[in-house]
This record gives sequence, structure tokens and C-alpha cells, in this order.
Amino acid sequence: MSAPITPEVLWAQRSSSSDPTKNHIFLTLMVSDVPADDMKLDLQPTKLSFKGTSTSKKVTYAVELEFYAEIDPKESKIHHTGRDIELVLRKKELKEEYWPRLLKDSKKMHFLKTNFDKWVDEDEQDAQPDDEDYMSKMNPMGGDGGFGGIDFSKLGAAQGAGGLPDLGDMANNGEDSSEGDDDEMPELEDEEGKTAPAAAETGTGDKPKVQEVE
Repeated sequence: MSAPITPEVLWAQRSSSSDPTKNHIFLTLMVSDVPADDMKLDLQPTKLSFKGTSTSKKVTYAVELEFYAEIDPKESKIHHTGRDIELVLRKKELKEEYWPRLLKDSKKMHFLKTNFDKWVDEDEQDAQPDDEDYMSKMNPMGGDGGFGGIDFSKLGAAQGAGGLPDLGDMANNGEDSSEGDDDEMPELEDEEGKTAPAAAETGTGDKPKVQEVE
């Protein structure tokens, strides 16, 4: 089998200085047809490591993300489908301001993109509550039940001292080598490169429509 490739990773966030349930990261690993019993997902306070093989594409996905700041694995949630793996990662520090980026490293990562379906500007997030239907399908990461009853915050130790391989050099092996959105939040632009008006200026409260150019 060929060397592991880095999957596309989508993210968005919310923040709160008083409500922990509104202080989190939305993270989606675009890995299709990876059986739950044939993958390794290790979620730690400062990083996430994933490795799994797609039964349909016959490829192995692998990625390691070192977060900008700490999260709480036991208060985080997961939803595994045949198309992807969705996670809601609880930020450990209650803070009104958004993280400036997802990763500790400020270097642009071609596989890391903004999830515009869930992205809300920092000053508009109170007017855009979390989707209750979306949150209700999530399973707790730690404790009983949840994702196969596995406490992913302790899974790394069970995988042995070796853990996952160093995935830092795998970025160039991804399926999509084009320059996309990076790990920092870009300004929304229209097709002519002009900054799109904020939703608050339009008076509608809706997010601006964004079309990503390949």
C-alpha cells in the first residue's frame, strides 16, 4: 500500500468567556469509508493524531494537529460517518476572543481549510446560535458510551510507546495539492478580490455567501 496521505481538514470556532458549551472548535476530518474499528484517533489536550484506511479508496489517511491552545478531551464530542469524522473540541480556557488560528505553528497548511458552513465572525456569534440538531448527534469522547465506549484521551498510551509515526512531512502527499484556505481565518472576498461586506452591515444577520475558487 502507498504511503499515508494527509486528508483535508475543515474547521470553525465559537468562543465565550462565561459559557463552556459555547466555547469550542468545530473540526472535520474528510476521510471516507474508514471503519471505526480500523482507525487510531488519539485526542490529547494539545494535539490530535489520526490514522485510518479507507475501504473504498484503498488509501491510508494520517494527520497530526498540534493545537494553538489546550482543549478538554473529556468534554469534546465526535460523530463518525461514512464520509467524514466530525468533532466538537471544547476549548479549555474560557475567553471571549477567537483563537487567531487552529494550529500552534503559524505556517500555512494546504490541507487545512475554513468550514464556511459553520464559520461565524467573532462579533456576530451571539446572533448565530449553534445548530441544536447538529450538536444532538454528537457522542461524548470520554467516559462510557460515546464513540465505541473508547476514551480517546487515553488511547495514545494503549497504542504503545511508539504511537503514530511522525506525520510532519506528509503534507505534500495530500490528495489536494492546490493552495486553499490556510489555518488562519481569511477575510471573505468577492470574485473581484474586494472584501465582502459583513453581515452586520447588510442588516440581515446572515453570513455572506462565499464561493471558494479552486
